[in-house]
Amino acid sequence: MKIIITGNKGQLGADCAIVLSKIHEVLGVDIDEVDITKFQDVEDLVQQFGPSIIINCAAYTRVDDCEAEKELAWKVNVTGAENLARCIRKYGGCLIHISTDYVFNGRKAVPEPYMETDETDSISYYGKTKLEGEEAVVRTTDQHVIIRTAWLYGISGHNFLKTMLKLSFRNSDNKIKVVNDQFGSPTWSYRLALQIEKLIQTNYRGIFHATAEGYCTWYELAAYFLNKMDVPHAIIPCTTFEYPTPAARPMNSILENRNLKDKGINLMAHWKADVDEFVFRFRKVLIEEAEKGI
Repeated sequence: MKIIITGNKGQLGADCAIVLSKIHEVLGVDIDEVDITKFQDVEDLVQQFGPSIIINCAAYTRVDDCEAEKELAWKVNVTGAENLARCIRKYGGCLIHISTDYVFNGRKAVPEPYMETDETDSISYYGKTKLEGEEAVVRTTDQHVIIRTAWLYGISGHNFLKTMLKLSFRNSDNKIKVVNDQFGSPTWSYRLALQIEKLIQTNYRGIFHATAEGYCTWYELAAYFLNKMDVPHAIIPCTTFEYPTPAARPMNSILENRNLKDKGINLMAHWKADVDEFVFRFRKVLIEEAEKGI
């Protein structure tokens, strides 16, 4: 099967390429090769490669910057998604579009999770554009899979775990505040790539939540990861109020993988098990990368 992966230099795109290229013909592209905000660029790519599936991992994900760079965020997260869906409608195939927990307002009481059928209500501009992107895909083609995930980390690209590691090396004696009242499910991009592979095999369509099992706070995640890395640290918990940001964050980002479970295809593991495996595989690489960034 021929598969195009947009945003292949990011953590999920890179892991999707690793997993899927074992048995499929995969073409990974990023912004320096194809601009998904330009329909002609997307159409030229689809005509030349002839994919059966497009996996859209491309997104403007700098949540705080979205509040200022609204036009760019809209073009990437909405127009880009719609352009890919238009090509699926015109040339056939299926679009697997990656979305986010930020389409919900996060006001449910913890630990009550969000289901695929729950009402959406974004509270940040990033969340708004991702929700509009979902709706553009649904409007444009019924040959789609929308995957909502959350708190992604992987060995490629930037993420929270790498930031915590770098800060701990740089400020080993100074206290680092980490938010301890926002809850979610840290999700390994490699595990999600395996789940995407399973969805491709089963040929289902619709909206799926796909995050790690279990939940924690950002502080709990940082402490668990740094302890597993055996890295001295001085992180301390704080409230969202003590750590203000331009964009509002959902206080509860816990998603339930109900659709995957109902169909008997849920591959997502507990977040601690995946962090353990991530550290086992990449501890040396992570430390080398963090030391270079100091």
